[in-house]
Amino acid sequence: MTLTELSHRVQITVVNLSILKNGHAKAIRFSTLMRLCDALDCQPGDLLRYERTPDQAT
Repeated sequence: MTLTELSHRVQITVVNLSILKNGHAKAIRFSTLMRLCDALDCQPGDLLRYERTPDQAT
């Protein structure tokens, strides 16, 4: 599936979808995450991961 097709299915712009895809998003709406999971037949954990940034204390 192309980004264009996915953006139509999820109802967000290709630009915003690209930001999500490239890991540059700082947040995502639950409704967008639900539509992505529905379109891709996956679970949120398949799309998200947590990465600690260098400035975060341990």
